[in-house]
Amino acid sequence: MTRLKAAVIGAGWFAAQNHIPVMKARPEVVLDGVCRLGTAELERVRAHFGFAFASEDHRAVLDRRPDIVVVSSPHRLHFVHARDALEAGAHVLCEKPMTLSPEEAWALVGLARRQGRQLLIANSYHYLPQVAALRDRIADGAIGRLEHAMVSFISVTRDVFVGSRGLDRWQTAFFRPDRSTWQDPEAGGGFAWGQLSHSLALMFFLTGAAPERIAALTLEAEGVDIADAATLRLAGGAVASVSGSAAMPQTMRALMRVFLCGSGGVALAEFDRGIGEFRLNDRPAERVDLRPGDWDVVSTGPVHALVDLALGQGRNLSPGAIGAQTVATIAALLASARAGGAPVAVAGPEAGA
Repeated sequence: MTRLKAAVIGAGWFAAQNHIPVMKARPEVVLDGVCRLGTAELERVRAHFGFAFASEDHRAVLDRRPDIVVVSSPHRLHFVHARDALEAGAHVLCEKPMTLSPEEAWALVGLARRQGRQLLIANSYHYLPQVAALRDRIADGAIGRLEHAMVSFISVTRDVFVGSRGLDRWQTAFFRPDRSTWQDPEAGGGFAWGQLSHSLALMFFLTGAAPERIAALTLEAEGVDIADAATLRLAGGAVASVSGSAAMPQTMRALMRVFLCGSGGVALAEFDRGIGEFRLNDRPAERVDLRPGDWDVVSTGPVHALVDLALGQGRNLSPGAIGAQTVATIAALLASARAGGAPVAVAGPEAGA
């Protein structure tokens, strides 16, 4: 059996909650190196999961030449850690947001291409059952030429971005997240970086359309955005409506809905209701074949994809290019909001040259 050496850079709350357990359960994976700050915390995660090596210096972990690397450090460190991992020859899964800079995000896309390595972003919705099939059918022209897209995400995150309570489930997590990751606007805090990075990526994945220009407004609390609304021009002429809020109460399920309108009909995906549907001009409405629970959000898909791709299997459904489009859109959205809603161009691949 092929054995892949795995490393984790930034072994914080979500890596310990999701990424590391998923890799540990794969028989093809050996947990080789782990990196995080704090000697006590580092030793705790090393001993608990059985890593062979641990260091606060990510370069020491990469010197061991891992085959796959998960980057789940704070947002502002993603570029350096993902860059160094790619240069070390690893396939890389990077947490979202991919970076806080369009130039850095597109530079990573180019680097992965030159290195001949897979770069994935941790966008879990793409890996849920039937989502890739939905995307493939749209790409094959099921709804005709795209004219309008709408995506709305209302998530359970007010207590992440505002105040000191945090999520109730953090109380029993292996590690509790550092508030600065989510609440410092200079470090990528706020709803746009933390949550629109899911919904925008999903829209780009389903449509295959690149963003060109955006006009946006935001609502802030304690210095970070907690609600966003934007109008986006997509390549090919389609227009999109993008909105989101951190307002869903902790006891309830997040709302994620995408509507895609084309010259031949409409595709809709209501993830919180477990409903996917095509309403086409030339036939009766058709439901996507979903079982109960298929669209319950789990975060294991990108990790499994990283392992599979390193073994020469599977598909990269959350590639770096979509991550870079998402970063560039969020950066332009926030710039537009600072300018009172004036339209701002979204940086494309040339930004990373």
